[in-house]
Amino acid sequence: MARVVAFVPDLLFGSNVVGGLRAGGHDPVLVGAAAGVRDALVGADVLVVDLTADAEARIAASMDAVAGSGVRTLGFFAHVEGDVRAAAVAAGFDLVVPRSRMARAMASLVDELTA
Repeated sequence: MARVVAFVPDLLFGSNVVGGLRAGGHDPVLVGAAAGVRDALVGADVLVVDLTADAEARIAASMDAVAGSGVRTLGFFAHVEGDVRAAAVAAGFDLVVPRSRMARAMASLVDELTA
């Protein structure tokens, strides 16, 4: 079981992420704003970040929050925005996947990062 912080400002999809991670045996915490990410990361194993809007700001805030912590990062993006994926990978995200894959396999993606 991993402790997961989900930085997902879209509360509807955020609740889906929390439910899917919980069903997969993980302990998720939902954070809706960048200001709360750093505090929520205490004791966390993985940070999941919604990059479907405000990607540049969310990438920067996430990388700043996890710097030196050992927390693994998983970002998801709209499949038509390859530039967002490239920016997240360049910034140092451990895994970046399309939103559709995140919706289908979120618990196993976290498992992969924590194995």
